[in-house]
Amino acid sequence: MNNTDGKTGVLGLIGKPVEHTLSPIIQNMLAEEYDRNVIYVPFLVERDLPTAIRGAYELNIMGLNVTVPYKRDVIPLVCEIDSLAEKIGAVNTLVRTEKGYKGYNTDMLGLLRDLNVHQVGIKGEHVILVGAGGVARAVAVMCAENGAASIRIMNRTVERATAVADEVRNFGYTCELTACGLTDVDVIPDRKHLVFQCTNIGMYPNCGEVAIEDPNFYEKIHTGYDLIYRPAETGFMQLVSAHGGRAINGLGMLLYQGIIAFELWNDLQIADESAAKIAAVIGVE
Repeated sequence: MNNTDGKTGVLGLIGKPVEHTLSPIIQNMLAEEYDRNVIYVPFLVERDLPTAIRGAYELNIMGLNVTVPYKRDVIPLVCEIDSLAEKIGAVNTLVRTEKGYKGYNTDMLGLLRDLNVHQVGIKGEHVILVGAGGVARAVAVMCAENGAASIRIMNRTVERATAVADEVRNFGYTCELTACGLTDVDVIPDRKHLVFQCTNIGMYPNCGEVAIEDPNFYEKIHTGYDLIYRPAETGFMQLVSAHGGRAINGLGMLLYQGIIAFELWNDLQIADESAAKIAAVIGVE
Protein backbone atom coordinates (compact mmCIF):
# COMPACT_ATOMS: atom_id res chain seq x y z
CA MET A 1 0.00 0.00 0.00
CA ASN A 2 1.22 3.53 -0.73
CA ASN A 3 2.42 5.57 2.24
CA THR A 4 -0.13 8.08 3.45
CA ASP A 5 0.58 11.80 3.50
CA GLY A 6 -1.26 15.11 3.72
CA LYS A 7 -2.86 14.52 0.33
CA THR A 8 -4.16 11.00 1.00
CA GLY A 9 -7.86 10.66 0.22
CA VAL A 10 -10.09 8.62 2.51
CA LEU A 11 -12.68 6.09 1.42
CA GLY A 12 -14.62 3.82 3.71
CA LEU A 13 -17.46 1.53 4.65
CA ILE A 14 -20.25 2.37 7.09
CA GLY A 15 -22.51 -0.21 8.63
CA LYS A 16 -23.17 -2.38 11.66
CA PRO A 17 -21.32 -4.72 11.83
CA VAL A 18 -18.27 -4.01 9.65
CA GLU A 19 -15.58 -6.13 11.33
CA HIS A 20 -15.67 -9.04 8.88
CA THR A 21 -15.82 -7.11 5.61
CA LEU A 22 -13.57 -7.99 2.67
CA SER A 23 -13.98 -4.52 1.16
CA PRO A 24 -10.72 -3.04 2.55
CA ILE A 25 -8.76 -5.83 0.85
CA ILE A 26 -10.46 -5.14 -2.48
CA GLN A 27 -10.26 -1.35 -2.33
CA ASN A 28 -6.71 -1.03 -1.01
CA MET A 29 -5.43 -3.53 -3.60
CA LEU A 30 -7.05 -1.42 -6.30
CA ALA A 31 -5.51 1.75 -4.87
CA GLU A 32 -2.06 0.16 -4.99
CA GLU A 33 -2.59 -1.33 -8.44
CA TYR A 34 -3.67 2.02 -9.91
CA ASP A 35 -1.28 4.17 -7.86
CA ARG A 36 -4.06 6.16 -6.21
CA ASN A 37 -3.19 8.05 -3.06
CA VAL A 38 -6.23 6.84 -1.13
CA ILE A 39 -6.89 4.56 1.81
CA TYR A 40 -10.06 2.58 2.56
CA VAL A 41 -11.17 1.84 6.13
CA PRO A 42 -14.30 0.46 7.83
CA PHE A 43 -16.38 2.74 10.07
CA LEU A 44 -18.76 1.21 12.60
CA VAL A 45 -21.87 3.41 12.88
CA GLU A 46 -23.72 2.35 16.00
CA ARG A 47 -26.91 4.37 15.65
CA ASP A 48 -26.75 7.98 14.34
CA LEU A 49 -26.52 7.62 10.57
CA PRO A 50 -27.38 11.28 9.67
CA THR A 51 -24.59 12.57 11.90
CA ALA A 52 -22.18 10.02 10.42
CA ILE A 53 -22.96 11.13 6.86
CA ARG A 54 -22.68 14.82 7.70
CA GLY A 55 -19.43 14.18 9.55
CA ALA A 56 -17.99 12.18 6.65
CA TYR A 57 -18.75 15.02 4.25
CA GLU A 58 -17.25 17.64 6.58
CA LEU A 59 -14.14 15.46 6.94
CA ASN A 60 -13.78 15.49 3.13
CA ILE A 61 -14.21 11.74 2.78
CA MET A 62 -14.23 11.00 -0.97
CA GLY A 63 -16.75 8.20 -0.91
CA LEU A 64 -18.36 5.50 1.17
CA ASN A 65 -19.80 2.06 0.81
CA VAL A 66 -22.96 1.46 2.83
CA THR A 67 -23.86 -1.95 4.20
CA VAL A 68 -26.56 -3.34 6.50
CA PRO A 69 -28.60 -2.00 8.13
CA TYR A 70 -28.34 1.38 6.39
CA LYS A 71 -28.86 0.80 2.66
CA ARG A 72 -32.42 2.15 2.74
CA ASP A 73 -31.98 4.61 5.60
CA VAL A 74 -29.23 6.47 3.76
CA ILE A 75 -31.47 7.42 0.82
CA PRO A 76 -32.97 10.57 2.41
CA LEU A 77 -29.45 11.72 3.26
CA VAL A 78 -28.07 11.91 -0.30
CA CYS A 79 -28.26 15.01 -2.49
CA GLU A 80 -28.93 12.92 -5.61
CA ILE A 81 -29.68 9.28 -6.38
CA ASP A 82 -28.95 7.21 -9.46
CA SER A 83 -32.12 6.08 -11.26
CA LEU A 84 -31.41 2.34 -10.85
CA ALA A 85 -30.72 2.76 -7.14
CA GLU A 86 -33.95 4.72 -6.79
CA LYS A 87 -35.97 1.91 -8.37
CA ILE A 88 -34.19 -0.71 -6.29
CA GLY A 89 -34.83 1.29 -3.14
CA ALA A 90 -31.35 0.78 -1.72
CA VAL A 91 -28.01 2.59 -1.90
CA ASN A 92 -24.67 0.94 -1.16
CA THR A 93 -22.22 3.51 -2.60
CA LEU A 94 -21.87 7.24 -1.95
CA VAL A 95 -19.85 9.46 -4.28
CA ARG A 96 -18.84 12.94 -3.10
CA THR A 97 -20.15 15.90 -5.14
CA GLU A 98 -20.13 19.65 -4.55
CA LYS A 99 -23.58 19.49 -2.93
CA GLY A 100 -23.28 16.30 -0.94
CA TYR A 101 -23.11 12.58 -1.69
CA LYS A 102 -24.75 10.96 -4.71
CA GLY A 103 -26.15 7.47 -4.08
CA TYR A 104 -25.65 4.42 -6.30
CA ASN A 105 -26.41 0.72 -6.05
CA THR A 106 -23.32 -1.10 -7.25
CA ASP A 107 -24.54 -4.40 -5.75
CA MET A 108 -26.78 -5.03 -8.75
CA LEU A 109 -24.26 -3.62 -11.21
CA GLY A 110 -21.72 -5.97 -9.63
CA LEU A 111 -24.09 -8.91 -9.97
CA LEU A 112 -24.63 -8.06 -13.63
CA ARG A 113 -20.90 -7.81 -14.29
CA ASP A 114 -20.26 -11.13 -12.56
CA LEU A 115 -22.94 -12.76 -14.69
CA ASN A 116 -21.23 -11.34 -17.78
CA VAL A 117 -17.90 -12.76 -16.63
CA HIS A 118 -19.57 -16.18 -16.33
CA GLN A 119 -21.19 -15.64 -19.76
CA VAL A 120 -24.69 -15.74 -18.31
CA GLY A 121 -27.12 -13.37 -20.01
CA ILE A 122 -30.44 -12.08 -18.73
CA LYS A 123 -32.14 -10.84 -21.88
CA GLY A 124 -34.93 -13.24 -22.86
CA GLU A 125 -34.34 -15.45 -19.81
CA HIS A 126 -37.04 -16.99 -17.64
CA VAL A 127 -35.91 -16.01 -14.15
CA ILE A 128 -36.93 -17.33 -10.73
CA LEU A 129 -36.11 -15.53 -7.49
CA VAL A 130 -36.15 -17.46 -4.21
CA GLY A 131 -37.13 -14.98 -1.51
CA ALA A 132 -38.99 -11.68 -1.51
CA GLY A 133 -36.93 -9.39 0.71
CA GLY A 134 -34.99 -6.31 -0.27
CA VAL A 135 -32.33 -8.32 -2.09
CA ALA A 136 -34.92 -10.14 -4.20
CA ARG A 137 -36.63 -6.85 -5.05
CA ALA A 138 -33.29 -5.44 -6.21
CA VAL A 139 -32.54 -8.52 -8.34
CA ALA A 140 -36.05 -8.35 -9.84
CA VAL A 141 -35.48 -4.74 -10.90
CA MET A 142 -32.08 -5.59 -12.34
CA CYS A 143 -33.48 -8.53 -14.31
CA ALA A 144 -36.45 -6.53 -15.60
CA GLU A 145 -34.14 -3.64 -16.52
CA ASN A 146 -31.99 -6.01 -18.56
CA GLY A 147 -34.73 -7.67 -20.58
CA ALA A 148 -35.77 -10.84 -18.76
CA ALA A 149 -38.74 -12.50 -20.47
CA SER A 150 -40.36 -13.49 -17.18
CA ILE A 151 -39.66 -13.23 -13.46
CA ARG A 152 -41.27 -15.55 -10.91
CA ILE A 153 -40.85 -14.65 -7.24
CA MET A 154 -41.13 -17.56 -4.81
CA ASN A 155 -41.52 -16.89 -1.11
CA ARG A 156 -42.84 -18.52 2.04
CA THR A 157 -45.40 -15.72 2.28
CA VAL A 158 -47.02 -15.45 -1.15
CA GLU A 159 -48.52 -12.06 -0.30
CA ARG A 160 -45.05 -10.60 0.11
CA ALA A 161 -43.91 -12.09 -3.20
CA THR A 162 -46.99 -10.65 -4.90
CA ALA A 163 -46.29 -7.23 -3.41
CA VAL A 164 -42.74 -7.25 -4.78
CA ALA A 165 -43.96 -8.33 -8.21
CA ASP A 166 -46.51 -5.48 -8.18
CA GLU A 167 -43.87 -2.95 -7.12
CA VAL A 168 -41.57 -3.92 -9.98
CA ARG A 169 -44.44 -4.07 -12.49
CA ASN A 170 -45.39 -0.52 -11.56
CA PHE A 171 -42.12 0.74 -13.01
CA GLY A 172 -43.53 -0.09 -16.46
CA TYR A 173 -41.45 -3.13 -17.37
CA THR A 174 -42.99 -5.39 -20.01
CA CYS A 175 -41.70 -8.74 -18.68
CA GLU A 176 -44.12 -11.17 -17.11
CA LEU A 177 -44.05 -10.94 -13.31
CA THR A 178 -45.67 -13.64 -11.16
CA ALA A 179 -45.53 -14.87 -7.57
CA CYS A 180 -46.00 -18.19 -5.79
CA GLY A 181 -45.10 -20.06 -2.61
CA LEU A 182 -41.92 -22.01 -1.97
CA THR A 183 -43.81 -25.30 -2.26
CA ASP A 184 -45.59 -24.41 -5.51
CA VAL A 185 -43.00 -26.12 -7.70
CA ASP A 186 -45.64 -27.81 -9.88
CA VAL A 187 -46.86 -24.47 -11.25
CA ILE A 188 -43.42 -23.69 -12.69
CA PRO A 189 -43.26 -24.50 -16.43
CA ASP A 190 -41.10 -27.48 -17.38
CA ARG A 191 -38.30 -25.48 -18.97
CA LYS A 192 -34.86 -24.47 -17.76
CA HIS A 193 -34.62 -21.28 -15.69
CA LEU A 194 -32.02 -18.87 -14.39
CA VAL A 195 -32.53 -18.89 -10.61
CA PHE A 196 -31.26 -16.46 -7.98
CA GLN A 197 -31.22 -17.60 -4.34
CA CYS A 198 -31.92 -14.33 -2.50
CA THR A 199 -32.49 -15.47 1.09
CA ASN A 200 -29.94 -15.91 3.88
CA ILE A 201 -30.88 -19.59 4.19
CA GLY A 202 -27.73 -21.68 3.85
CA MET A 203 -25.42 -18.96 5.12
CA TYR A 204 -22.63 -20.01 7.48
CA PRO A 205 -22.94 -21.77 9.92
CA ASN A 206 -26.23 -23.27 8.62
CA CYS A 207 -24.54 -24.31 5.40
CA GLY A 208 -26.71 -27.27 4.46
CA GLU A 209 -30.11 -25.59 4.76
CA VAL A 210 -32.15 -24.76 1.67
CA ALA A 211 -35.33 -22.77 1.14
CA ILE A 212 -36.74 -25.33 -1.32
CA GLU A 213 -36.12 -29.05 -0.87
CA ASP A 214 -38.27 -30.45 -3.72
CA PRO A 215 -35.87 -32.12 -6.20
CA ASN A 216 -38.24 -31.33 -9.07
CA PHE A 217 -37.43 -27.64 -8.58
CA TYR A 218 -33.74 -28.23 -9.28
CA GLU A 219 -34.56 -30.13 -12.48
CA LYS A 220 -35.88 -26.82 -13.85
CA ILE A 221 -32.64 -24.86 -13.37
CA HIS A 222 -29.89 -24.36 -15.92
CA THR A 223 -27.97 -21.85 -13.77
CA GLY A 224 -28.37 -21.22 -10.06
CA TYR A 225 -26.77 -18.11 -8.56
CA ASP A 226 -26.64 -17.96 -4.77
CA LEU A 227 -25.98 -14.43 -3.53
CA ILE A 228 -24.40 -15.96 -0.41
CA TYR A 229 -20.60 -16.31 -0.57
CA ARG A 230 -19.93 -17.97 2.79
CA PRO A 231 -19.82 -20.94 2.50
CA ALA A 232 -18.34 -21.09 -0.99
CA GLU A 233 -20.76 -23.90 -1.84
CA THR A 234 -24.20 -23.69 -0.27
CA GLY A 235 -26.82 -26.41 -0.03
CA PHE A 236 -28.70 -24.69 -2.86
CA MET A 237 -25.62 -24.81 -5.07
CA GLN A 238 -25.02 -28.47 -4.27
CA LEU A 239 -28.56 -29.36 -5.32
CA VAL A 240 -28.29 -27.31 -8.52
CA SER A 241 -25.06 -29.14 -9.44
CA ALA A 242 -26.48 -32.55 -8.49
CA HIS A 243 -29.30 -32.03 -10.98
CA GLY A 244 -27.04 -31.00 -13.84
CA GLY A 245 -27.18 -27.23 -13.48
CA ARG A 246 -24.42 -24.68 -13.18
CA ALA A 247 -23.94 -23.20 -9.69
CA ILE A 248 -22.32 -19.84 -8.88
CA ASN A 249 -21.85 -18.16 -5.50
CA GLY A 250 -22.01 -14.46 -4.65
CA LEU A 251 -18.32 -13.73 -4.09
CA GLY A 252 -17.94 -12.37 -7.61
CA MET A 253 -20.82 -9.98 -7.00
CA LEU A 254 -19.00 -8.73 -3.89
CA LEU A 255 -15.82 -8.25 -5.90
CA TYR A 256 -17.43 -6.39 -8.78
CA GLN A 257 -19.65 -4.15 -6.66
CA GLY A 258 -16.43 -2.98 -5.00
CA ILE A 259 -14.66 -2.54 -8.31
CA ILE A 260 -17.53 -0.47 -9.70
CA ALA A 261 -17.51 1.70 -6.57
CA PHE A 262 -13.78 2.30 -7.02
CA GLU A 263 -14.40 3.23 -10.64
CA LEU A 264 -17.02 5.76 -9.60
CA TRP A 265 -14.81 7.29 -6.91
CA ASN A 266 -11.75 7.55 -9.15
CA ASP A 267 -13.29 8.07 -12.61
CA LEU A 268 -11.49 5.17 -14.25
CA GLN A 269 -12.09 1.71 -15.69
CA ILE A 270 -10.63 -1.34 -13.95
CA ALA A 271 -8.98 -3.79 -16.34
CA ASP A 272 -10.03 -7.44 -16.34
CA GLU A 273 -6.47 -8.41 -15.37
CA SER A 274 -6.69 -6.33 -12.19
CA ALA A 275 -10.03 -7.87 -11.29
CA ALA A 276 -8.52 -11.33 -11.77
CA LYS A 277 -5.64 -10.54 -9.36
CA ILE A 278 -8.05 -9.52 -6.61
CA ALA A 279 -10.34 -12.45 -7.36
CA ALA A 280 -7.42 -14.82 -6.74
CA VAL A 281 -6.76 -13.20 -3.35
CA ILE A 282 -10.33 -13.32 -2.07
CA GLY A 283 -11.11 -16.71 -3.56
CA VAL A 284 -13.34 -16.00 -6.56
CA GLU A 285 -13.19 -18.80 -9.13
